Amino acid sequence: MHVLMTADTIGGVWTYAQELVTGLVRNGVRVTLVSFGEIPSAEQTDWMEGLPNLEFHPTAFRLEWMHEAQQDLSESSAYLASVVREVKPDLLHLNQYCYGNLPVAVPRIVVAHSDVVSWWVSVHGEEPKETEWLRWYRDVVTRGLAHANAVVAPSQWMLDAIVRLHTKPARGEVIYNGRNPVYFNPHITKENSVLSVGRLWDGGKQVSLLTQHDHPVPVCIVGSERHPDTMFRGDLGLGTARPEFDFCGPQSPAQLQQLYARAGIYAATSKYEPFGLAPVEAALSRCAIIANDIPSFQEIWGDAAYFFRRNSGESLAYAIGRLSSDVQLCRTYANLAYDRARERFTATQMVENYMRLYGALATREAAVA
Repeated sequence: MHVLMTADTIGGVWTYAQELVTGLVRNGVRVTLVSFGEIPSAEQTDWMEGLPNLEFHPTAFRLEWMHEAQQDLSESSAYLASVVREVKPDLLHLNQYCYGNLPVAVPRIVVAHSDVVSWWVSVHGEEPKETEWLRWYRDVVTRGLAHANAVVAPSQWMLDAIVRLHTKPARGEVIYNGRNPVYFNPHITKENSVLSVGRLWDGGKQVSLLTQHDHPVPVCIVGSERHPDTMFRGDLGLGTARPEFDFCGPQSPAQLQQLYARAGIYAATSKYEPFGLAPVEAALSRCAIIANDIPSFQEIWGDAAYFFRRNSGESLAYAIGRLSSDVQLCRTYANLAYDRARERFTATQMVENYMRLYGALATREAAVA
């Protein structure tokens, strides 16, 4: 089988694509990967070295959620269609909505990683006001979903949001994201400290909850402060000079692995999180997970996380105080998170589920033909 996959190089979709592409080619699938957003750095593409049956086409076309994406969409769609006609894949695996409507006769999967409208509702408590750009965006998303043979979401919560806010797909599937446990170290002695990873500019990640109260242990916050779309740049509201806080900025995968390995607690503060790769990475490093009490985290983590009251900095501070002062309780939650991640959220499981879906779509296409 030959799959053409799209990805973007700005957020977690790149990590997701790395895991999925690696697993697919090792299972004999030929992959053509086309990236959008920014040309990836050499560090971002190191994982491709030595992989058989992988062809990579990097581009710098804007992503559909960026406010100037309209200027790029026709050109990027034409480019992607030309690649499809050239390489003749059996299936399109599209990690952007806009290409679901691509005018080529190839079956396609659209993956709903996140979207602007569900983000806005989670962050602001209401749907965004109608604007010319929003009408364009919603039309692009709806058309992409409507033309997909299958729509995949990384959680049932996200699939339900797509149906509620956009349209019901012809076929909807939930496939949880996964990471390869070999990248993480769950076996070294933990420090009594808190780690949180997320884009500081993203109100959905809500890392500012951590800075609302003092904490009895060191807190490391990892993430970029610079929004990739200039329309959204502004004050982050994170100003603090308290000694327990360390704003680490962006970190390389190797640096992150070390931070996960040392931290005893991971704070999952998001108010919008369709899945959340960073908590999975922390769990595979045997961190105890303290999570915001939102439906998607409840779905993903169940009783394997210690939940704090939704969007409450005070409740988060209490949770950190409780786990950091009780070594046995912290260790219990760390083991629960580790076991759940190993059972449900590995790259191997993700790849197997996608290959099963690919096979089902290929069989259906052959029957129709």
